[in-house]
Parts: sequence; C-alpha cells; structure tokens
Amino acid sequence: MHTHTEEMEDMLVAASSRTRRTRMTERHRRLVRETTLAPSNFILPLFAVEAAANYRKPIPSMPGVEQLGIDGILEQCEAALEAKLGGIILFGIPEQKDEFGSEAYNDRGVIQNAIREIKQRFPDLLVATDVCLCEYTEHGHCGVIERNRNGEIEIVNDKTVELLVREAVSHAEAGSDLICPSDMMDGRIGAIREALDFSGFASLPIMSYSAKYASGLYGPFRDAAGSTPQFGDRRSHQMDVANSDEALRLVQRDIEEGADIIMVKPAISSLDIIRRIREQFLVPTAAYQVSGEYSMIKAVGANDWIDEKRVMMESLLSIKRAGASIILTYFALEASKEL
Repeated sequence: MHTHTEEMEDMLVAASSRTRRTRMTERHRRLVRETTLAPSNFILPLFAVEAAANYRKPIPSMPGVEQLGIDGILEQCEAALEAKLGGIILFGIPEQKDEFGSEAYNDRGVIQNAIREIKQRFPDLLVATDVCLCEYTEHGHCGVIERNRNGEIEIVNDKTVELLVREAVSHAEAGSDLICPSDMMDGRIGAIREALDFSGFASLPIMSYSAKYASGLYGPFRDAAGSTPQFGDRRSHQMDVANSDEALRLVQRDIEEGADIIMVKPAISSLDIIRRIREQFLVPTAAYQVSGEYSMIKAVGANDWIDEKRVMMESLLSIKRAGASIILTYFALEASKEL
C-alpha cells in the first residue's frame, strides 16, 4: 500500500514527464521545433521546350505544371529568385529525337540554349541540369540500345556513358552550375568527373541520382518530358524498390567516383534510405519529390479530401526530417509562400 509520501512522489514523476507543455501554443511549438524548412532547401524542376519563345502547354497529369518556351522559363527563374529558392533544374524536350539522343549533347540544343539565356539574365540563379538521354531518344530509353547475343534488346552501358559524358560537358560549357546524371548507368560518375576536370571544369559539382528506384511514381513526369519507353521498362538499370543495402553500395561508389551531392528518388517512399545515407556518409543529400507524389497530393486536394497546403508542407517536412537538405519539388514556389 502506497504511503502519502510515495503517492506524492508518483505525482511528481507524472507531472515532470509531461510533454504537452511545449505543444500547447504555436509560440511554444515554434520554440522547440526540430526540423524547419526554408526556400533555399528547394530546387524547382522546369521543362524547357524547343519551340516558340512564348510556348506554354499545361501538363494534364501535373496540375499547375507546364512545358515552357524560353519566355516562360525566364519567368519561372525570376519567380525562383524572388522566392529565394535554392535553384532550378532543367529538363529538355527537343523538336527532333533519334536513336542516339543526339540533341542531348548538341551545343545549340534546347537545354544548352536555355542555360545561356538564363545565365545572361539571372547570373546569380543556381541552374542545375539533368543529364540523361531518355527525353532525347526516339525509343524513350536512357541510352544506346542494341540486341544482345540472345536477340534481346538491352541498353549498352559503356556506349551510353560516352554520350552522357558529351552531354555533361556541353552543359558545363553552356554554364550549368550543377551536373545531375539521372541515368543510373554503371561508371558514369567517374567518367563525367574525369571529363569535366579535363575540360577545365574541375570546380563544377556533380549531384548524382545514386539511389533511383524503378518506381511507378514517374508516370506524370514521362507525360511532361515525352520520355515514356516505347517498349519494355527501366528495371535493368533503375533500382529494385525492395532493396536498401544496394542503395548504400551505389552511394558509396558514386562518392568514390567523385559525386559531391547524393540524390534519392522518389522521396516519400525512400525516407528510410535518405536517413541511412545521411547517417552513414555525412554527405549533402538530396531527394526528389517526384511527379507522382506531387500529382497525388494535387488530385486528392482538388476533391477536398485533404487540406492540400497542409499535406504539401507535411510531405516536405518529412523529407527534410529524414535527412535531405535539398528537395527537388514541383511545390517549390507554392511551399516558399507558406514559409
């Protein structure tokens, strides 16, 4: 049977362990908040089209996102600067596609021209550029395809890397601030790093899509970029969603080959991977809140089934809380207004 003194001690313990005191008002919650977002954490993806300067085409599966000619791209860049975003990342949609994605490494290609225009107008804006071939090949795959000895079509790794190197160097020469290989070919980070160094761009950093999963969440992006494969899928080079240790091996390899920033994609379904990478490697870590994540929030919000702005901010906070200090998101401008 408890004595009066023991009961008092129990009450004191119970009172001292209460955590609600710092949750009672927004003033208190703000004071003890562990994770905060800033516009500088965000990179805004933009789809540049090789078309008329004032070209605009809404993407039905991505409400609020458009394919843009250079006038629209510059407008978005100005908005990104005003919002104090971390930067923008460019994806190119050429007028002509071919078997080898040659417009990707054309010095007068859509991305190369866009970089020069942006840098002339907004020299202080960080311009990142996606390095891949899928938007530029007529078959929609991320590299050179050939038939193997069994008669099966496959992406040829080393021939693809050669073209990716050419693309990366052409972006650097046009003025890119951050080279972002997203193809998932083996050895491409080392090859690109060597080529950039040799070409006089030793100070230009690489943000590698190191852990890019073969996810079903990329569909709206492929609508936007016109990069849906004409046959097959990308599971031969993008990661199996069931694997996590493999992600760490790929990250370690990319760091050893010269990657400066590591990217995980998609973000929300890879929070565990983001955390493991951040804790094990202590490198700047980025995450891509991909098109499917964006479109799901937009679609459910449009039906008033959720508070869209609240869920938008929750999703971004969870990515930051997991360990990503850089978030590529189509919500970048919207979220910056909420901050």
